Amino acid sequence: MAAPRDPEATKARIFDAATAEFAAHGIAGARMDRIAREAKANKQLIYAYFGNKAELFSQVLEKRLTQLAVDVPVDAQDLDGWLDRLMDYHQANPELIRLLYWEGLEYGNGAFPREETRREHYDRKVEAFAEAQRQGAISSDIPAADLLFMLIALVSWPSVQPHMRRLLTGDGEQDRERLRSSIRTAAHRMTRR
Repeated sequence: MAAPRDPEATKARIFDAATAEFAAHGIAGARMDRIAREAKANKQLIYAYFGNKAELFSQVLEKRLTQLAVDVPVDAQDLDGWLDRLMDYHQANPELIRLLYWEGLEYGNGAFPREETRREHYDRKVEAFAEAQRQGAISSDIPAADLLFMLIALVSWPSVQPHMRRLLTGDGEQDRERLRSSIRTAAHRMTRR
């Protein structure tokens, strides 16, 4: 007797397999047959659940970004805490950074699926920094959107270029802690009143 079908479990396996595939190969290089094989799912079922490959990528990335927003909400009032939590998250979830950079490589100069939803998501984060600036908690010398962009870049770059981080700053525990402290110092200089 065949086991009963569980569509939600199948979708979860597809999401996990798609995350790994897109993180490793990008959108253009990802293969639906590899995702299906890894998820132990029928390839046609992937299309039925998620549409085409670009749509599956968008849904995977949106789900990962939503999880980041839940796990590490922006907190401009506790800059050190937010930076530490964000660095920890990226270290524990390197696939998110890879997905974002693949998205940038493939859609960087044009509109991408679900762009308006993403803009709304980032607008809320920018507003948290703008509110901290209005309250005088952080400097308003740099516009809130620019500041958030620079802080995200500062925090994510060690995960984007781990080999460069290793070559320039070292790879020991003390080296990583020193770099973390340096990132906090740079962030404080950008936000100091």
